[in-house]
Amino acid sequence: MSCRFVGHTATALLLSLFCLPIAGQAVPAQTPVRIWGHGALGHDYIESLVIKWETDFRKTHPEIQFDNELHGTASAIGSLYTGTGDIAIMGREIWPVEVDAFEDVHHYPPLGIDVVTGSLDIRNKDFALVVFVNRANPLAHLSLPQIAKLFGAEQTPPSTWGELGLTGEWAARPIHLYGFEIHRGFGYYLEQRVMNGSIKWNPALAELGDVKNADGSLLDAGQRIVDAIGADPDAIGYSSLLYKNLDIRAVPIGPEGGPFLLPTHETLANHSYALTRSITAYIDRVPGKPADPRVDAFLRYVLSPEGQQAVVEDGGYTALPPTVANAEAEKLDSQRGQKAPARNPAAGTK
Repeated sequence: MSCRFVGHTATALLLSLFCLPIAGQAVPAQTPVRIWGHGALGHDYIESLVIKWETDFRKTHPEIQFDNELHGTASAIGSLYTGTGDIAIMGREIWPVEVDAFEDVHHYPPLGIDVVTGSLDIRNKDFALVVFVNRANPLAHLSLPQIAKLFGAEQTPPSTWGELGLTGEWAARPIHLYGFEIHRGFGYYLEQRVMNGSIKWNPALAELGDVKNADGSLLDAGQRIVDAIGADPDAIGYSSLLYKNLDIRAVPIGPEGGPFLLPTHETLANHSYALTRSITAYIDRVPGKPADPRVDAFLRYVLSPEGQQAVVEDGGYTALPPTVANAEAEKLDSQRGQKAPARNPAAGTK
């Protein structure tokens, strides 16, 4: 059995302080809305979209200014509990240790609002995860419980293709399992979305990481995974459509009983594909009380048809469907309670 351990709250508090300015006095009313998180020096992960949102929003709210500190997801939640940020945009799913750190300071969880859907196959745009098999493999589809059993270890994982429903010559053939290193955000996402919070992984999983080619260029783990599957008829693994190999194919997936769907622009846009990912913005809002009115107004704009049209125009990410955008906007209503983000109780415990 393999397990991933996130860390301790005190460690997260200490590490986040290296990314943040020291918290000062109470924020004056005219201080800009401070947005921290997803990004990196010299790379546009979401900043062009954020700037487009701000520019359009200020056409009707010229009195509100913004200060963007999009230096990386590691600094996002820390900016909220140190009082140096107003909106924290995450480039991955929030970790339990980050929720713990926030709750240690405020005694309630941060409020998360999904603001965009991830991409189908674009680097650094929260691409959807995809299960692949070798093109010779006749596997028709997989349910999420089957994927959980395959990659996890809460139950005895299947070791032959017959245990996944294949017959004839395939029934006795061994399953060779590939994926990203489990400590990466992709692994945590599968734990929460598919494995019901378990951190027990199938020990047969071949975890592949990024490596350097002989010329010094980087060979992504995602490409290594699809290449391994393409070279092995008995292989199955998860990666992204960003990475190409002619000898593999995506497996339709879905809830138990179906429908089983492939990842497409349409199935991501309507959130029917089971491993669709979202970008979440977290804020500090006391349960039962309204959020900072500037933050509330800006996030409601982001979730409006105009705000989501900006996502379409910017390209990269996928706009939220109206039903999802409306549900996210309802979270801002002060009379609604807020739950702690989905968490794995075994990871990042105090």
